[in-house]
Amino acid sequence: MHIPDIIIAIDGYSSTGKSSFARLIADEFDFLYLDSGALYRGVTLYAMENGMISPDKEIDVPALETAMETLDLHFAGSGSHSVTYMGERCVEKDIRTLAVSGLVSPIAAVPQVRAYVDRRLRELGSRKRVVLDGRDIGTTVFPDAELKIFMVADLDVRAMRRASEMQSKGENVSFDEVMKNLEERDYIDSHRKASPLAKAEDAIVLDNSRMTLQDQMEWIRKIISERFNPSTSAKSC
Repeated sequence: MHIPDIIIAIDGYSSTGKSSFARLIADEFDFLYLDSGALYRGVTLYAMENGMISPDKEIDVPALETAMETLDLHFAGSGSHSVTYMGERCVEKDIRTLAVSGLVSPIAAVPQVRAYVDRRLRELGSRKRVVLDGRDIGTTVFPDAELKIFMVADLDVRAMRRASEMQSKGENVSFDEVMKNLEERDYIDSHRKASPLAKAEDAIVLDNSRMTLQDQMEWIRKIISERFNPSTSAKSC
C-alpha cells in the first residue's frame, strides 16, 4: 500500500505504545520515524549530567537555555531504525532509564526546551513523509498534519507494559514505582503551561488497552484506506 507524502502525528499518554506503533507505521509505509520523546530525554540527560537539575528537581533554566544553543541532538539511521545521538555519542540506552523518565516531564515543561525540540522536529520533518510521536505533535509542532492520532490506554495496562519493558532491559523497577511515575507524568504533561498534552480537535482516538500491535496496524490500514485512497503500487525509493 503506497500513500501520499503526508505527516502522521501521534500524540498520547506515556507508555501507550506510541513509539512502537509509529515505528511499525514507518516500516510499512516507507516513512521516516522521528522520536520527539528521545529529544526531550536527550535534553534531560544532558541537564542531569551537567548539574542543571537540583535534588529537589529545580532546573537551572538559564544555564540549560545557553547550553541548547550548541547542543547537538540528532538521529542516525533510516526509517524506523533511527537511534539518538548527542554529538558523536550514542545515548539511546542512557535516555531510557527510570532516572531520566522521572525528570523528563519537568524538563519538557520548560518553554525554552519545547522551543528547541519543536525547532529540531520541524527541520527534520520539513520534507514530509514522516511519522512522529509525542505529546503536542498534532497541536503545536505540526498542527497541519494530514493525519493525527491520539493514543490512550488504561493506567494499569500502561504500567504493566512499561515495567515489563524496563525489566527486560535489566532495569530493577517495580510495578508500583512505574505506576507512580506514570501518574506523575500524566499530571505534569496535562497541566503544564507550555503546550500541555491535549487531543487535537481533528485527531482520531486509538484506545489500545486491549489491542495487540497487529490489531493496531489493521486499524491504521483501515483509516489510511478510507482517508487517502492509497495505491497498491510498489514503495517509492
